Amino acid sequence: MESKNENVKVPLISKIAYGFGDVGCNFSWMFVSNFLMIFYTDVFGISMAAVSALMLFSRFWDAINDPIVGGLTDKTKTKWGRYRPWLLIAAPITAVLLIMTFWAHPDWSDRSKVIYMVITYCLLVLGYTCVNIPYGTLCGAMTQDIDERAKINTSRSVSAMVAIGIINIITVPLIGKLGSQSAKTGYLLVAIIYGCIFAACHFFCFAKTKEQVIMPEKEKISIKVQLRAVMQNRPYILALIGQVLFGFTLYGRNADVLYYFTYVEGNASYYTTYSMCIIIPSIIGAACFQSVFRKLNNKGRTASIFALLTGISMLCMFFFNVKETPAAFYTLAGITQFFFSGFNTAIYAIIPDCVEYGEWKTGLRNDGFQYAFVSLGNKIGMAIGTALLAALLGKYGYVANQVQNPAVLSIMRHSFTTIPGVLWIVTAIVLFFYRLNKKRYNEIVEDLKKNRVK
Repeated sequence: MESKNENVKVPLISKIAYGFGDVGCNFSWMFVSNFLMIFYTDVFGISMAAVSALMLFSRFWDAINDPIVGGLTDKTKTKWGRYRPWLLIAAPITAVLLIMTFWAHPDWSDRSKVIYMVITYCLLVLGYTCVNIPYGTLCGAMTQDIDERAKINTSRSVSAMVAIGIINIITVPLIGKLGSQSAKTGYLLVAIIYGCIFAACHFFCFAKTKEQVIMPEKEKISIKVQLRAVMQNRPYILALIGQVLFGFTLYGRNADVLYYFTYVEGNASYYTTYSMCIIIPSIIGAACFQSVFRKLNNKGRTASIFALLTGISMLCMFFFNVKETPAAFYTLAGITQFFFSGFNTAIYAIIPDCVEYGEWKTGLRNDGFQYAFVSLGNKIGMAIGTALLAALLGKYGYVANQVQNPAVLSIMRHSFTTIPGVLWIVTAIVLFFYRLNKKRYNEIVEDLKKNRVK
């Protein structure tokens, strides 16, 4: 395989532009993660059972389209590179699909609501896949320098934390302001705004990044062969398991968070205060990844430490609440977010390095295919987490916009604190066994260069 400028130092503007890509992703997917479930149940008027079934069904859809999109990105060849053109084309289409997803029709029949929900959500997931897989893979194509990749992913994570903080702070008030007469209008107008931001951020990312690791033309390789190669990539398997746990824990809790503040704490506006308290710690935590990585020289172990401390902090939150102990509650929320943000940076910084390891181990390089399974793993975790939450709430008697019974309130509380806390500790244990450190990675890159010269 020929390549040039593989260890290039990436310009600051390119790092910033790459970070803006994740700003866009979060104005779409974090909005979906945090608000779509309660939008379906409390605004659209769809049952918890139907929402739970959708979350599970959509993952079968992902199992089909994620590897296909990943394979297609690897085969793409344009003057702009393999991955950047996807941002230019798929982002505006996905923005439209986001708007359609948050267009409520509460007066429709139950059957029509479910059909509309399934079609729009599955198309949105496909559109997001066509943006997120090439976006995530792009990092590995910008440079092979492990430190530069760490800086690129730090820019990504810091930008993401800023975006998430802004989304969490402004969305509830914005929905209320724009939807003063009707919540469905508020959600639709916010989706239009966020869709435009999503598209604009990816246009900027496309314009100011460059693919420096040049790949040759590939012969057609079957999915079976690629899967066999992936199974020999131990660091990648650990990262994939980490992503499944990450998706289950993060998105299950995110789906619960607005229910928690609305029904357990008794006021949805507490969510805005909570979000204001965690935005600065989240930015600092993301920026601290590089310092911890420099000491450990192992991205997996770095992620493991951040996951462990996230879990411990989250378990402690169970003993406090907004009404009786607000100072302790919000302080622990900030500490939890600090450690989570460090983990979020580390877990995504791992993936590009696994690509080089896989090429060294098997002779096969398939960046997009590997990132597709990372994306799929994350979505599977998300599906299980959100579907399980919806199923439990429905089983124990959740009724939209009403006072909830003690069993439902208990599920909401534990889903916000103890359950994700334990799962973060499990994630830490898994990633502790990641052994691809900086020294070994650099040796692998040197071996690959020698083999290419031969």
